[in-house]
Amino acid sequence: MQDANIQAFLKAIAEAEGGGYDFKYGAVRGRKNDPWRFTDYSTHPGAGFGGKTTAAGMYQENIETWREMGGSMGLSDFTPETQDLIAVEILRVIKVIENIKSGDISAALDKASHRWSALPQGKGKAGYYPKQPSVSFDKFQSDYQRFGGSLK
Repeated sequence: MQDANIQAFLKAIAEAEGGGYDFKYGAVRGRKNDPWRFTDYSTHPGAGFGGKTTAAGMYQENIETWREMGGSMGLSDFTPETQDLIAVEILRVIKVIENIKSGDISAALDKASHRWSALPQGKGKAGYYPKQPSVSFDKFQSDYQRFGGSLK
């Protein structure tokens, strides 16, 4: 999707989730020889650190989401392009594309925080999953604007 606000929102999700296209759960930006990185993009890489969660890639998409969304879209790999397409499809399915395009990120976060645990639910609100760390609304908004997003 070429919309600047959608691209900025995706980058802000990735920033909040700490993802990279080659990250399994547990990978750390800048760490050399990180054991939680992968190089085979032919399929979802599976579980990361601790062996419990399968969150992986730029948007920390789990294997169930990849199978469901990727399968319905006819996608079978886990390339950066596929990861981007699945993330946009998630935004479409949860019906926040128009909120994001118009710059209403608070409304978009209210729903997106149910899919990405690192996202706040909105201004002054924590993430939807209380046991998971989340970024503040101000941090997300700042990143979104830094990545070229405009506000309503």
